Amino acid sequence: MSTHRISACESDVLDVEQAVRERYARASQQVEAELCCPTEYDPRYLEKLPQEILEKDYGCGDPSRHLNPGEVVLDLGSGAGKVCYIAAQVVGPQGRVIGVDFNDAMLALARKYQPEMARRLGYDNVQFRKGKIQDLALDLEAFEQYLREHPVRSAEDWDRACAWADRQRQTRPMVPDESIDVVISNCVLNLVRPQDRRQLFAEIYRVLRRGGRAVISDITCDEPVPEELKRDPKLWSGCIAGAWLEHELLEAFEQAGFYGVRILQRQQEPWCELQGIQFRSMTVEAFKGKEGPCWDHREAVIYRGPWRSVTDDDGHVLRRGVRTAVCRKTFEILTRPPYADQVIPVPPLREVPPEEAVPFDCKRPGVRSPRETKGADYRHTRQAEGDCCSSDGCC
Repeated sequence: MSTHRISACESDVLDVEQAVRERYARASQQVEAELCCPTEYDPRYLEKLPQEILEKDYGCGDPSRHLNPGEVVLDLGSGAGKVCYIAAQVVGPQGRVIGVDFNDAMLALARKYQPEMARRLGYDNVQFRKGKIQDLALDLEAFEQYLREHPVRSAEDWDRACAWADRQRQTRPMVPDESIDVVISNCVLNLVRPQDRRQLFAEIYRVLRRGGRAVISDITCDEPVPEELKRDPKLWSGCIAGAWLEHELLEAFEQAGFYGVRILQRQQEPWCELQGIQFRSMTVEAFKGKEGPCWDHREAVIYRGPWRSVTDDDGHVLRRGVRTAVCRKTFEILTRPPYADQVIPVPPLREVPPEEAVPFDCKRPGVRSPRETKGADYRHTRQAEGDCCSSDGCC
C-alpha cells in the first residue's frame, strides 16, 4: 500500500472526520476496491441486493452472521446499507434494523434502494438515520434543520444551538436508552478519533438492552501505529491509521462495562503490512448486563475444564470440577451464552425466594457445600432401581 507523505509545512492537527467524510463520499460515487479488505457474505442474502450496493459498500467482516430472527439491530456506520439489508433478512419481519451514518452521500445511496428492498423482501424493517456513532442521541438531520431555521451568526447563537442539541439528546434521542438487542459495525470504529472512543463505547453500552450484545468487525494491528502515519488523512480514511491494537479493542469493551468479551473471528493472513506492522480483520462479541446487587440464592456453578481454573470478568475464580458459590446475578450470567457450555449449573434443591435471599460478597472465593444447595436437614434415602451396570442399565 502506498502512503501519502506529510510535508513539514502541513499541520500536525488532522481533521479525521473530514478526511473520512470526503473519502467515503467519493467511494459512494466510484468503487474503491482497496478501501477495505475483502469479505465473504452468505450468498443467500446477497441475491436480493442491488448491484450498486454490492459494489460500493466497504467492510472487513460480517457481523450479520451472528444475528437471530426477531432482534432489533443497530448498525454503526451503515454506509451504503449492505449489512443492514443483509441483517433485515436475518432478523425477518419480526425484527428491525437501524443504520446510522454521518455521510450524506452514503445515506442517500442506502435510502435510494429502500422501497425496492421492501418489495423484494416483502416487508420494510430498515431505517437509516444521520448521526455520529459516538453521539447516538443526537439526530443530525434534526439539528441541521434547526440550524437552517436559526442561523449561527454569533457565539451566543452557537450557545443556543448547543443547548437545543442537548435538550434533543435528553428528550428526543435518536437512539433511546436500552432499545437495541444487538449493536453491529463493520470496519468503522477505527475511523473514530481517539479522543472520542471512550464516548463511543459508552454510547454502545447505553443503547443496548440488558442482556444485549455488540458484534463488531474492525481492523486491528499487532504493533502500535507510528505518529507520522496517524497524521496521514489517506491512511485514516483507509482504516490503517486508526487501527486498534488487538488487545486494546477487547479492553475497550471491558472498560465500558461489558462482559463475556471474546474474539469470534481473526483473519489468519494480514490484510496488509506497512513498515512491518500487520493489519488484519477481527470480529469481537461483548455482552451487557452484569450490573446490579449480589444476592445469595444458594446457587453454584461447576467449571467443566479443560483449564485448571479460569477467572471471569468480575474476578470470580472458577476451578475445574469445584462447586463455586455465586450470587444470583452471576449464576444467571454464567448459565447463558457465552459461558453456558463451559459450566454446569447447580441450583438449590428448594428455590430461594427473593425475600429470603441475603447479600452475597462476590469478592470472597468460596466453595458451595452440597448441604447449602440441598439443605442442612436433607436426609433423603432412595434406593437405585435395577442394576446400574447391567446390560440395559446406566452403564
